Amino acid sequence: MDVQGTVQAGFEPVGDAFVRNFEQRGERGAAVAVYRDGRKVVDLWAGTRDVDGTAPWAVDTAQVVRSATKGVAAAVPLLLHQRGQLDLDAPVGTYWPEFKAAGKERTLVRHLLSHQAGVPVLDRPLSLAEAADAETAAAAVAAQAPAWEPGTDHGYHAQTYGFLLSALVQRVTGRSIGRWVAEEIARPLGLDLWIGLPAEEAHRVGRLGPVEEPAGGGALKLRPKRSVAEAYRDPDSLTRRAFGAIDPAPDENDPAYRAAELPASAGVSTARALARFYAATLGPVDGHRLFAPATLAMARTEESAGPDRVLVVGTRFGLGYMLHGPASPLLSPGSFGHPGRGGSLGFADPASGVSLGYVTNGMRKGVTADPRAQALVRAVRAAIG
Repeated sequence: MDVQGTVQAGFEPVGDAFVRNFEQRGERGAAVAVYRDGRKVVDLWAGTRDVDGTAPWAVDTAQVVRSATKGVAAAVPLLLHQRGQLDLDAPVGTYWPEFKAAGKERTLVRHLLSHQAGVPVLDRPLSLAEAADAETAAAAVAAQAPAWEPGTDHGYHAQTYGFLLSALVQRVTGRSIGRWVAEEIARPLGLDLWIGLPAEEAHRVGRLGPVEEPAGGGALKLRPKRSVAEAYRDPDSLTRRAFGAIDPAPDENDPAYRAAELPASAGVSTARALARFYAATLGPVDGHRLFAPATLAMARTEESAGPDRVLVVGTRFGLGYMLHGPASPLLSPGSFGHPGRGGSLGFADPASGVSLGYVTNGMRKGVTADPRAQALVRAVRAAIG
C-alpha cells in the first residue's frame, strides 16, 4: 500500500491502523488527519480517488462526508449564540414565525440542535431540487406536525436537521448556512470544506460507492430489540421516513447534489479540514479559535440520551454533536463530534487536546461506529496512552 503523508513520532499506531484498513477492512481510498493541541500530528492518504477508479488519491482530494457535515453546521448556531445573536433557549418561532404551527410553538432552538424537535420526517418527502431550495424546504418543515411533543424525546433528524438549521441561520443572519461557513469558519481557518461545493472545486472530489463488508469486520453490534436495518426496511417507520425525507434518494456523485447547501448530509471536505475544524473548537489553531470555553462546554454537555426513535439504538447528543457512547464510540467520555453514515468521522476530545478527521470513498452499511474509523480511534488512544 502506497501511503502518502506524514506521521509525527509517537503516532505510528495511527499509520499502522490506516494501512490495516486497506489490508483487512476493504478500504479503497481514504485519508486521516489528527491534530493535538492545535498542531497537526498525522496527515495520511492512500488508495484511489474514486471508489471504482484507478487514479490515486491526491494530497487535496476531498469527499462527500454525509452526516459528518452536521458537526460543522452545528457550529454556526453555537457561534451565533457566542456572539449574542441567537438565544438557544428562545422559541424557534422568535426568529422564524412560520415555524409556530401544528403544535411546534414551544419548540426551542436547543431542541433543533439536540434532535428533540419532533420533525425527523415529512409527510411529503422533497425532491432534491425542492430540498436544495432553502425556502421550499423551510416551508415544508415549518408546516410539518411533530411526531412527538418537542422537547420530550429525541430521534435523529437525518435530513430535516439541515432544513431546520438552514432556515434558522438565514433568518438570524441574512446569509445562507453554506455562505456563513465559508466566510466565518472555512476562510479564516484555511479549510478545504464546503456546504455547497463551488464549481471550481468539483474536480477535486472523488466518487463514492459501496464496498463489501469483510468477514468478521462489520459494524458494531448493539443488538437492540429491533435493529436499525429492520426498522429501515419498514416503509412506515420513522427510520425509513427520516432517511427518506429527500426522495428519491439522491446520487451523491451528482454535481447538483454536491453543489446543494444541505448541511445534514452533503458537505464536502478533506480529512485535514475536518481535523483542523475540530481542533479550532478546542483552542487556537494558527491564531484562530472557534469556541470560547463556555461554548465548548455547551457543545459537549448532554442534552438528549437514550433509545433513539429513529436510529433505534441508544444515542447521546449535545448541542448539535453526537457524544461518546455505544452508538458512536469516540476517544473518551468528554469527546464530541459526528460520524457520516457509512464511513466518515470528525470529532474533538478536550481531555487530550486531540481532534480527528477521517474521510473515505467506500461506503459501508452502518450508520455509526464504522469499523475503519473505530480502528483509527483506537490507534489514537494507544498513541496518547
